[in-house]
Amino acid sequence: MGKLDGRVVIVTGGARGQGEAEARLFAAEGARVVVGDVLDDQGEALADDLGERARYVHLDVGSEDDWRAAVAAARDAFGKVDGLVNNAGILRFNELVKTPLEEFEEVVRVNQTGAFLGIKAVAPHIGDAGGGTIVNTSSYTGLTGMAYVGAYSATKHAVVGLTRVAALELAPRGIRVNAICPGAVDTAMSNPARLDPAADAEAAARGLDALYRKLVPLGRAGTPEEVARLALFLTAEEDSAYITGQPFVIDGGWLAGVAPI
Repeated sequence: MGKLDGRVVIVTGGARGQGEAEARLFAAEGARVVVGDVLDDQGEALADDLGERARYVHLDVGSEDDWRAAVAAARDAFGKVDGLVNNAGILRFNELVKTPLEEFEEVVRVNQTGAFLGIKAVAPHIGDAGGGTIVNTSSYTGLTGMAYVGAYSATKHAVVGLTRVAALELAPRGIRVNAICPGAVDTAMSNPARLDPAADAEAAARGLDALYRKLVPLGRAGTPEEVARLALFLTAEEDSAYITGQPFVIDGGWLAGVAPI
């Protein structure tokens, strides 16, 4: 018997990285999963691999129309929606005073507006289903600062605030809302070289590994599967029924302070 038997969960940014790991784990735990993304080929391949328990929908999280269509698709396929993982996000590296307005607004649209629109579109349906859960993806940088990721950090701080407000407003409808705050996680977002055929992704990974050994007390990056297990904990009623409005850090100890050299 799975921890999510009978649940129907939408996972955004579900075609790869943390979202893919979450979709796979949730399906393995008995959930029916709606994978939302703009990476259609990868998303459709994942849904095909997961079989009857999954559907793929094209979902630009900054579009209200796409959100309405995604919720309708989930209800048509599985009859209800009672879970949401707002995982979709983008990262841009830039000095704050040199960040173009268009770049800042792009990050806000996906990371911050996307989470807001997800809650707005899905929460009423979760309430109609008798309650459920929303898990928002913030970041280590949503609780502290980091140079050269100003737009990203600003949006991830906003996600923590949005999580707390949503938890307060939605509790009467039986909806718990929490946030996960990953540190360094081994995905294409943290190592863009993985997406560049001309780049030496393995060399970049070795360089990042050396950096994490210095900065992270546990001496390594996290894995998407480790983040997915935290998302599962917050989605599974039997494990986290009395938890709402909280940010959960999963960062190998990075936020705790400077590791000994």
